[in-house]
Amino acid sequence: MEFSIATLLSQFVEDKLVAKKNLEKKLGCEDEESINKLEIILDALERVAVLDKERGKYRRLYEDNVVEAKLRCSSKGFCFAIQDEENAEDIYIRESHLSNAWNGDRVLVKTIKEGSRRRSPEGEVKLILERANPSLLATVSESKNGYRAIPLDDRLLFELDLLEKESNLADAVEHLVHVSVVHYPIAQKPPIGEVTKILGSDAEEASDVDIVSCKHDLPHEFKPNEVEAAASLPSRIPAAEIKKRLDLRDKLTIAIGSEAKLTENAWIENALTLEQTPEGNWQLGIHIADVAHYIEQDTLLDRVARRRGTAINLQKQIIPLFPAKVSKICSLEPKKNRLTISIFITINPQGEIVESEIRPSAVSVDHYLTYQEVQNLLGEPDKVSGKLEAAAKVLNDLFFTLSPLVKAQRLQRGGFEITTPEFSSLFQDEGRLGAILTPSSLPVRALLTELMIITGKVVADSLQAWGVPGIYCLQAEPDIDELEDLLKLSGNLGLELDLDPEGDVTPQDYQLLTQQFGTSPEKMVLNYLLQDTLKTPKYITKPGKHFGLAYSDGYTHCVSPGQRYIDLMVQRILKMVFEFGRDRRHSRAKTGVDLGSSTCYGEINWNVLPPAMQEQLDIELHAILPRLNDREKVADDAEGDLEGLKKAEKMKERTGKVFEGLIVGVQSYGFFVQIEDLLVEGLVHVSSLKDDWYEYRSRHSCLVGRKNRTAYRLGDRVEVEV
Repeated sequence: MEFSIATLLSQFVEDKLVAKKNLEKKLGCEDEESINKLEIILDALERVAVLDKERGKYRRLYEDNVVEAKLRCSSKGFCFAIQDEENAEDIYIRESHLSNAWNGDRVLVKTIKEGSRRRSPEGEVKLILERANPSLLATVSESKNGYRAIPLDDRLLFELDLLEKESNLADAVEHLVHVSVVHYPIAQKPPIGEVTKILGSDAEEASDVDIVSCKHDLPHEFKPNEVEAAASLPSRIPAAEIKKRLDLRDKLTIAIGSEAKLTENAWIENALTLEQTPEGNWQLGIHIADVAHYIEQDTLLDRVARRRGTAINLQKQIIPLFPAKVSKICSLEPKKNRLTISIFITINPQGEIVESEIRPSAVSVDHYLTYQEVQNLLGEPDKVSGKLEAAAKVLNDLFFTLSPLVKAQRLQRGGFEITTPEFSSLFQDEGRLGAILTPSSLPVRALLTELMIITGKVVADSLQAWGVPGIYCLQAEPDIDELEDLLKLSGNLGLELDLDPEGDVTPQDYQLLTQQFGTSPEKMVLNYLLQDTLKTPKYITKPGKHFGLAYSDGYTHCVSPGQRYIDLMVQRILKMVFEFGRDRRHSRAKTGVDLGSSTCYGEINWNVLPPAMQEQLDIELHAILPRLNDREKVADDAEGDLEGLKKAEKMKERTGKVFEGLIVGVQSYGFFVQIEDLLVEGLVHVSSLKDDWYEYRSRHSCLVGRKNRTAYRLGDRVEVEV
């Protein structure tokens, strides 16, 4: 079964009836077996009063005391159900009320005891909507009755019986393995699993990428029918299709990326043009690969991308959103005709956006350059000659004139940026962090990000002006508590920071922090720690604030439709407006507005999309966003886990060596030291301080020796042995 109960239920909204045929299409049930499975599930959901059947169609039933939530369990056996809604109360669930649900599972929870001022409400799992652990990391042990898998994650409170099949499980005993769940537990019957890969005798022997991929159940390969579906996509662009679009193939077009040689799954999703208008303004063109033209909604490739949610960067290995053939057809490779969605942004000499347009288009990229090549061209203008001369002039205007103007506008509204030694991301916008990172060795990367961010702003403004359902990227402000240690550390390092401990944190506060950090010898450590205080961005259907970019009224992601499913959905909404949008209130009106231009802003007082289409789109967006937010979290965790493993590997080689470091955190059990040159943090446990008995002073965030009065404080420099 390719879909979960959560995906099935997301097709229902409010009190509307949904036909079984409609469900089959949306869920990709194309063969008799999958149709039969769907029937069984629908019958089961009807029996437990989650669905109601009426005249052959189904309706979702809702109960006041039943909510959808995600389980967060502890190794002690108690769990909380975390609701999607911000500030909603967590619901405590006893182990006896879990109904065989596991940590991370998405569930329906019924409240059985109301909360009080001191206690959380208590509930029980009514239905498991989606399993979070279709596979897991485990070690194998042998018992009288066969072999068992013991999960490495101690929040998974169970063991699995292992199927032997063809594999020799004796070889896997006491080894780290990847186990696929064959059957989940039912009543008193334990779960059953199958060893799919022996990773090594322990975690050190296993590959870092294997560990991360198995832990987060990341799919590296595509199934044969998925590869076949990609291969069947048309590789030629009919002349009639180009004729329907704005033809930009004669414009000097430049694409910029991170790889010198494009690999199989590498994407060139964006290209740029730049011209100066007679009025002295700049017209920037951002041309985005038209992936939506090839990947139609509810097709096999669309369902594959929806499940994956986003491409994942495992450093030397990328887990893509689509099979390689999709990239080959859509990616903006040099000297090839490509279909695009073009966003033209007219910017005045003060860096303000004065006008914008969005058009379906066709381009042919003239030059593809890496960030480093762009940096070299800008740094050595005398060495530029021949065919790159015109491109160098455009790049010079882009990075020395236009980007700094746009950046100045962002700084003026309170935006900030975080300096980092290096930065690797699949996306040319701010990515999953939610703020601009400026690599100290490659500033052009951040300057290009400035242009991609205003593209997202223009698209978000258009969605609001049209009044169509949309997706917006929001980032909440950090909690002041998260900043407490960093502010103490900064103060101890001699930085004068004026931040109200009682007030809300603003982007302007972070701008002042980063400016102060820039004056400190420890600026890299301080900037690195500042990243951890930012909240994870989320996607919702209403415009709102984005803290890291200092936007207060709506922003979205749109520049990576081949690597982020959210961007593909936004692109589809744009194309729906191009194809079905009404440019006038009624057919009798003589003149209409130009929907593709910002000149229509404030002029529209009618439904741009047909009502039925608008309603269906709204339903689909509400249904899919919780899952896509979950997939972004999985990707973020996986990339973070791999980075942590790589750092641990790097430090293993330095075991026994002594480094100077900075104390960046103090707890009762010891203090954390950041080695600045490596940006690696480690714990000095209090038991290793043999010269005295140390007490923790929480008010001053320090450890103090009883006899010698030696104190270890935030900001102290110490020598540590790895």
